[in-house]
Amino acid sequence: MTKQGESTRSKARRRALEVLFEADQRAVDAAEVLQRRDEDGAAVNPYTREVVGGVSTHATQLDEILTTYAQGWTLDRMPAVDRAALRIGLWELLFNDEIPDAVAVDEAVRLVREMSTPESPDFVNGLLGRLQRIKPTLIL
Repeated sequence: MTKQGESTRSKARRRALEVLFEADQRAVDAAEVLQRRDEDGAAVNPYTREVVGGVSTHATQLDEILTTYAQGWTLDRMPAVDRAALRIGLWELLFNDEIPDAVAVDEAVRLVREMSTPESPDFVNGLLGRLQRIKPTLIL
């Protein structure tokens, strides 16, 4: 269920989060989840595909950065929704020049505010905000 007035890209991010979450929970490749949705006749926004593909392509690098900078937290300890939102936000920060950095952070925070724990928005904002500030040192 999406909120009225939510932008097309925001909806696409939400769908990408759902795909990444499902793939994580089922321990399958996210492309398999997208393929199943295609087979079921579900319309998948092109930006959802771009986000899922980008996060999947850069998963190792994204997870290494998140693991390095998530002080006191391992990826396995994070709620799965937070992991997916952080991966999306970090991918947009590092690999999608069309999205302003502040928007990437704000959108990830919005996703966890709506879909995760009460502590998640502060955690995601803090971690992505730190990564945004040191972004020039992260780009390989």
